[in-house]
Amino acid sequence: MTELTGIRYSVDGGVATIALARPDASNSFDLPTAQSLGAAVDRASADPSVAVVLLTGDGARFCAGGDVSSMAASQDPAAYLLELAQELDGALQRLGQMEKPVVAAVQGAAAGAGLAVVLSADVVVSGAGAKFLTAYAGVGLTPDCGLSWLLPRAVGQQRALELALTGRVLSAAEARDWGLVTTVVEDDELEAAATGLAAKLATKPPFALGQARRLIRSSWTATRAETGADEARTISQAVTTPEARTLVAKFAGR
Repeated sequence: MTELTGIRYSVDGGVATIALARPDASNSFDLPTAQSLGAAVDRASADPSVAVVLLTGDGARFCAGGDVSSMAASQDPAAYLLELAQELDGALQRLGQMEKPVVAAVQGAAAGAGLAVVLSADVVVSGAGAKFLTAYAGVGLTPDCGLSWLLPRAVGQQRALELALTGRVLSAAEARDWGLVTTVVEDDELEAAATGLAAKLATKPPFALGQARRLIRSSWTATRAETGADEARTISQAVTTPEARTLVAKFAGR
């Protein structure tokens, strides 16, 4: 089993928790942490006992994005950033393609690549004090980790451009209104709310939830006809699962 650096991984009750665990660096990503995130995602995806993934961050902030200090310390910043961005983007692509629901619990701030992590989740529970921002322009950099693709699909092109160009910081309430966040709770209720939601999802039919996630996320790159055909094939498979047979029979017998 691959040893993880900057990431903590655990499984309990069908929920795999992937915790960003560099609180002293605001859970920012250096190369070992990006590689470890990918390893944790692969582990959760391959484990049949895992029904749901919960993303969390240790300490005061969810994720500050890329580790600027490690970039500055690199002898070749361009080569380092290329490798870091590719590694982290690969991890987030695999997270987005996983056929298991993903919940994110966000506290403090989600900035830069941290915002891309949030947008790779399906349900985002935010503490009331959390902030959301792109942050790249503030250090003279450009979006990475799929943010240019994810953000306009979540909030629309013009709002995405406003965030990227002006550096506007969204409050948790604004992020909810814009569609970045699903639910806002008091900061001291965040852990209980997110873990409770993940545990609840883990009790639902896994094939149905995983395929619903896949169908909706893949629809961006499919035609209407392709999506309809995919849905027809998938629902015909779903009805043969033990969970569906039991639930359909129960519903029909009302």
